[in-house]
Amino acid sequence: MRAGATSCLAHLPRPTALVVGGGGCLGAAHVGVGLALEDHGFVPDLVVGTSVGALNGAIVAAHPGQAAPWLRHVWTHMSRRRLAGPRVPWRGSGGGLFSSAGLARLIDRAGLPATLEELPVPFRAVATDVATGSEVSMGQGDLVSALLASAAVPGVLPPVERDGRLLVDGGVIAYVPVLAALSCGAASVVALSSGPESWPLRPELPRRRATSVAARAEILLLHHQIERDLQQVASAIPTVVLPTGIEDWPQPWDFSQADRLIRTARGTAHHFLDETPVGPEPGLYRAPGFRPAEALSSAASAGGERRDRSAGSEATR
Repeated sequence: MRAGATSCLAHLPRPTALVVGGGGCLGAAHVGVGLALEDHGFVPDLVVGTSVGALNGAIVAAHPGQAAPWLRHVWTHMSRRRLAGPRVPWRGSGGGLFSSAGLARLIDRAGLPATLEELPVPFRAVATDVATGSEVSMGQGDLVSALLASAAVPGVLPPVERDGRLLVDGGVIAYVPVLAALSCGAASVVALSSGPESWPLRPELPRRRATSVAARAEILLLHHQIERDLQQVASAIPTVVLPTGIEDWPQPWDFSQADRLIRTARGTAHHFLDETPVGPEPGLYRAPGFRPAEALSSAASAGGERRDRSAGSEATR
């Protein structure tokens, strides 16, 4: 641990929740940021995760302060083939095109206990009730089924029946589940968010192809969901969003670039933790220069600087 390295987060009120968002292979960036937090001696009081963030978060909760070797072990075994498992016949008759067996094997390698209650750090995996559309925060019972439910990408992996509910990926309703952390009693939040939907929106016309238009629409949808939830939580408690420094993102199922994502995110998060002031007051603390579309419009009409505490130029890559 670096001398004085905890100074950036030292003034956050406790309990502090580590919130880990979704993103498929982009979860490798979460690993890099998490390693930087571990280098700085940060151990959360609560961990909340969605989708691949639930897997990474459960590893952190299972091995507080010592998750690095476990995270590396899991991510060095990641591949599209291993994760997706065999294709399901009859057009995904089980609710998904692929079996969840591959993901279950990866979870088994992570050194996790059998139940959520056995984790040394309290943990919540977030999923979506496909019948009601409500957010489901799981903190008790079987751990594997909770992680499979949180990561059940609709149409790709089968939904999971748990406690009488049919559950799919938590990213449908909470891509970065900061609201779940607030409802669990967190007094401050440190959020790990990755992917192009986490960056400021730039005006961009997609190519006139169905896949390009759909991809752009998905980024817009997730961006606005993430910003809405962050702003809501930041109005109540200090909310720190750690940067990854990554601009060139691979496709969600391309695990071949995990090492690059981990290295870049770790270095960028180190810089942020070393250089960025974070206080105990409610507000949104993020990489200098970040201005989402909502913040720009509100700043023009209402002064906008009260809750978004970023300033200056963009964090170094």
